[in-house]
Amino acid sequence: MQDRFQVISPVDGSMYAERSRPSQTEIEQALVNASGARSTWRETPLEVRIDFCQKILEYLLQNVSTIAEEITWQMGRPVKYTPYEIKGGLKERVEYMISIAEESLSPTWITDDETGKRYITHEPLGTVLVLSPWNYPYLTSVNALIPALVAGNTVILKHADQVPLTAERYLAAAEYAGLPTGVFQILHASHDQVADIIRDPRIDFVSFTGSVRGGEAVEKNMAGNFLASGFELGGKDPAYVRADADVQDAIINTADGAFFNSGQSCCAVERIYVDHRVYDDFVAGFVAETLKLQLGNPLDTEVTLGPMVRKSAADHVRLQVEEAIHNGAKALIDPAHFPVDDRSNAYLAPQVLIDVNHDMKIMQEETFAPVVCIMPVRDDEEAVRRMNDSDYGLTASIWTRDADQAIQIGKRLETGTCFMNRCDYLDPALAWSGVKKSGRGVTLSKLGYGQLTQTKSYHLRY
Repeated sequence: MQDRFQVISPVDGSMYAERSRPSQTEIEQALVNASGARSTWRETPLEVRIDFCQKILEYLLQNVSTIAEEITWQMGRPVKYTPYEIKGGLKERVEYMISIAEESLSPTWITDDETGKRYITHEPLGTVLVLSPWNYPYLTSVNALIPALVAGNTVILKHADQVPLTAERYLAAAEYAGLPTGVFQILHASHDQVADIIRDPRIDFVSFTGSVRGGEAVEKNMAGNFLASGFELGGKDPAYVRADADVQDAIINTADGAFFNSGQSCCAVERIYVDHRVYDDFVAGFVAETLKLQLGNPLDTEVTLGPMVRKSAADHVRLQVEEAIHNGAKALIDPAHFPVDDRSNAYLAPQVLIDVNHDMKIMQEETFAPVVCIMPVRDDEEAVRRMNDSDYGLTASIWTRDADQAIQIGKRLETGTCFMNRCDYLDPALAWSGVKKSGRGVTLSKLGYGQLTQTKSYHLRY
């Protein structure tokens, strides 16, 4: 009898779905199918591969309402927002990556004259294993999945156990599009099974999005295989509000960046450094903005803050906050304002902490929750030093009216993306990458195709 796993919905603690693990025979067949489809798929004209991917998008857009409700039940984001994961971010990324595919995948010419030709081609790697998390199940997976297919790779997708219906929706979309057998497959594999798949020589690239600990496990299983890979891991993303900033605009946008999706985002704002001259006004306004949130059942269209993905995650954050308070931090939000947070479920009230310092774990470890720490700074120098004092480096935002200063500060920040007057956004035209423990490699943009292809040089002399 095959192992089974359950999806416990954070909405009400009920079992939302139950699925079987694949057998070893099914895993082997998936690897055989992927390898067998490589040559035909890579020789399929680019415009045909693009047409298949456009039909995948078409299916997802046609089923937005159903998919949105599935996302909410599986991981708890309010249904007020879940449709936009498909008709907003996913649509934008697919359309952009398709629009640049021909330019990105065409040969790079060096010379073509009477002496001969020199050029570089961008060949498919082979089979790409995409390992995706639960927090943005479509957005995190589409970054690699669609570009990999467009580039001529076959793909095997494994989603986090919390969101197996996402993988199944992708499979239904692939069937709707008529993708040839073996080009795209899904596996509800266990961690041990994934480790075996990673070690299989028929896998040519691993795209992993998840925790640092998960990334370390993936890298350990790749050891010795010289396997190409891309990692998008955690974050402890900072914001810096300068004295010349539009303070109210910074309040509204950093609060959204901190609390959207219950803070369960790798690029959520978790640390805010504010110039001491505007610190009091910022904190007062931020607390007022936080109290506007509506915590409750995410199937209610008025709710703006849903539960954490599971009760254990909420309990972990409560302990992290309590430890910070014990060490001198001050909590500005009374959880009683959000009565649905009664410590018996996955619903967690948002929290704003001040009087924090960098000796506290909450200023160093990823929180991944609707909790933000605010700290005053004297000037740009202190802000840069504080922002860089982290093991992570995914995004950082600067709030100012002075673009030149934002650029100068940005040059000194150890981060993959630097924002001015915005945060918590992924632009598909820009490379998405991290430094330090936030990851390695690139997704999206023209550079994202480079990661999913192998360069081959041609030197022809007449």
